Amino acid sequence: MTVIGAPLLKEMVGKYGCIYPSDDSAFDGDGYVLTVREDRTLHYLEHRNMVSREIVFTPPDTVAHLTSKSKFGRLGLSFLNSVKVHSGFVGRLALELVNLSNERTPITISCGDPLIHIEFMRREGPYEPYSGRYMFQFMNDQETERYADMLSTNFPALYPREKVAQMRRERLIREE
Repeated sequence: MTVIGAPLLKEMVGKYGCIYPSDDSAFDGDGYVLTVREDRTLHYLEHRNMVSREIVFTPPDTVAHLTSKSKFGRLGLSFLNSVKVHSGFVGRLALELVNLSNERTPITISCGDPLIHIEFMRREGPYEPYSGRYMFQFMNDQETERYADMLSTNFPALYPREKVAQMRRERLIREE
């Protein structure tokens, strides 16, 4: 696998909406820095799921890996969930965080704070895109429609319109 650098990632964002909305200042040399969509204070040993502000799409020929910003790691914030985003996934990411501060002090994360690095990598072999119930999670109907059209247009063999419509109906976590 090869990490996709910022210039190529910007092309993918323009073509497929791999990160939406995106901000040019959030691209770093090896990827992008995701933010969260709400303010949250985590108390010592508190575990919370936070949701990325950005929608993430990993095209079928890519996977993505996540790492936390060291700024928050130094405060004692630990990132618990798997560091992989499956190829073909579309949705906002649920970021599982816990405060493990040695000082046992609260850690506040504000909306728009740079929190998680995401790096996209090319994968090899036949495509096996994600099609589980978390597809389109934390997205409203308008957002899912936008991505459904993009998937069916750009990857019709992998995402026939009927299959994508079913995934939209069956998604587990909806935004109203």
